[in-house]
Amino acid sequence: MTRLSVNINKIATLRNSRGGNIPSVKTAAENCQKFGAQGITVHPRPDERHITRKDVYEIKPFITTEYNIEGYPSEEFLRMVTEVQADQVTLVPDKHNQLTSDHGWDTWGELSFLKEVISRLKAHEIRTSIFVDPDPVAIEGAAETGTNRIELYTEPYARLYPLDRWKALEPFIEAAKAADEAGLELNAGHDLSLENLNYLYKNIPSLKEVSIGHALISDALYLGLEETIRKYLLCLK
Repeated sequence: MTRLSVNINKIATLRNSRGGNIPSVKTAAENCQKFGAQGITVHPRPDERHITRKDVYEIKPFITTEYNIEGYPSEEFLRMVTEVQADQVTLVPDKHNQLTSDHGWDTWGELSFLKEVISRLKAHEIRTSIFVDPDPVAIEGAAETGTNRIELYTEPYARLYPLDRWKALEPFIEAAKAADEAGLELNAGHDLSLENLNYLYKNIPSLKEVSIGHALISDALYLGLEETIRKYLLCLK
């Protein structure tokens, strides 16, 4: 079974555009879980343009499934995720002012740094995942860090999917094989949608989790949150 973790950053973006607490990030997290999501993902950035540090702490008591926190492993970030005791931390190589994640780690170039970060997180019994491109060499490097999982950056798959779905998928099948050979569990995320999710799932059944935010929250504007989550879950069956 591949689990669906809903990234609720866009709920916070809408709230922050007006101030106040509408829509409520807490209520969104509760409803996503009530409607069947098996996890909640947040990605707090230093400028707090969507999820804030305050949000990270405040919604923790209401997460009854799995709490996945994404981010660049600065000292401030590491202190926050260990205090909150996240279930999973997904490490991304984002720059300070990056609009959205758009590449995976240079795992060999950052090997020493990643090993030290992952060792600290594991000492707090937090499962770790490293954001990587569908590159077997990078995946081999990820295995050397001691991480539990990798998260495949799927934007290239989503971009090519409408033109040639098999060509879009091939690098990810090879990446999944490399992860399996390296003893790593597999997550995926970025630009997955109702259009392309099922094809990925059917062809890479080893996926443990997909993290989906932008497309899912956008679909919910038209379909409603409950119906949207139901449709995404059907893509994973």
